[in-house]
Amino acid sequence: MPSPKAQKIDLNSDYPCPCGRRGRLMPIVLTEAFGCNKCQQIFVVEENGHAIEQLSTTYPYKRSWHWTGTKWSKAYPRIRDSYLPVALLIIVVVFVVGVILAQSGLPDKPPIVIGFIMGAVVALMLIVLMYWLAYRR
Repeated sequence: MPSPKAQKIDLNSDYPCPCGRRGRLMPIVLTEAFGCNKCQQIFVVEENGHAIEQLSTTYPYKRSWHWTGTKWSKAYPRIRDSYLPVALLIIVVVFVVGVILAQSGLPDKPPIVIGFIMGAVVALMLIVLMYWLAYRR
């Protein structure tokens, strides 16, 4: 289903905060920007007037939203917005493959090989977990 068409943002109106903290975006006088009364974030209107962009020094990526008339929708959705399901899927697949390899039908396999395979599986799961912790919002 296509997203609703973006509407032009009125610089004299107030809007709900797109960060989800139940705040309100109030226009900042003599600027093309809005400030939230709850999270204290500042949002500037992009040149075309159809999107706002969050100004933040702590977030490494620009976040912007379109106003649909009733709610904000992300202007540039990316795969990192759904990182948790992808990370969990990777962990489950790697764990299942590791268990299958470790328990394969070779009875003469030394315990060191099984330990190495399971260690590699655990290390990969830890790397995915650290990546998730580093790049989550």
